[in-house]
Amino acid sequence: MLDTHSATDRPPTALEGVLRHDRAPLAVLAVLLPLICWGWIVAMAHDMYGPMTGSSAWMMTMHWDGWHLFLLWAMWAVMMAGMMLPSATPTLLLYGAAARRRDGGIRATARIYAMAGGYLAMWALFSVLATVLQRMLAREMASPMASAMLLAIAGVYQLTPLKQACLRTCQSPLGFLMRHWRNGTGGAFRMGLENGAYCLGCCWALMLLLFVGGVMNLWVIAALTVFVAIEKLAPFGPQGARVSGALLIVMAVWMFVR
Repeated sequence: MLDTHSATDRPPTALEGVLRHDRAPLAVLAVLLPLICWGWIVAMAHDMYGPMTGSSAWMMTMHWDGWHLFLLWAMWAVMMAGMMLPSATPTLLLYGAAARRRDGGIRATARIYAMAGGYLAMWALFSVLATVLQRMLAREMASPMASAMLLAIAGVYQLTPLKQACLRTCQSPLGFLMRHWRNGTGGAFRMGLENGAYCLGCCWALMLLLFVGGVMNLWVIAALTVFVAIEKLAPFGPQGARVSGALLIVMAVWMFVR
């Protein structure tokens, strides 16, 4: 007996629903906002490792008052948004597909942005700590011993159960949504904070490598962005974390003894 049901009779998959209804959030969160952040990062990096008379001229100050500390925080916040938002986009859009089925398209779109806002707020908070750390390490960042210590911290953390637990959550957007679902725009923002906390727990030690390779070194930033995405999105992420941890520890030992 022939099947009289066409392929269009089946319910759309989550991916099909996202592509059909959430194109604007997809364009903004996966493309536009990261491109804006990366445009600023590239301009800042070229000037910082060049004449330092343009977008990074403010870093030449000898007096780190509140305004200059705010600019340093903004540098970190933009850099974290550009690096981390692409790997969070699948979770955000899957949330949008689920929210749309519950509450309709307009509300779902607003909640995608609210969840993204919570996620970025968590990394903005991390940027405060990174700003403080950069000022504390201002004189020691060029020291091989300081670099070796940061490499060792990052490497050891890659091997810890906490890292693996956070990474497993980051690798399972559906599981995260099922365990942490909250209704409303405020709930979406809180879910973004919680998802950002897991992401921070997964990746904070890797961000220490920015101090080792140069805070605005484009090669280091790009490499970390790709590596974070592979850890969170590829099926071999946990094994990659263990391998990278071992390599970082070996590099740290080499810097200690050379």
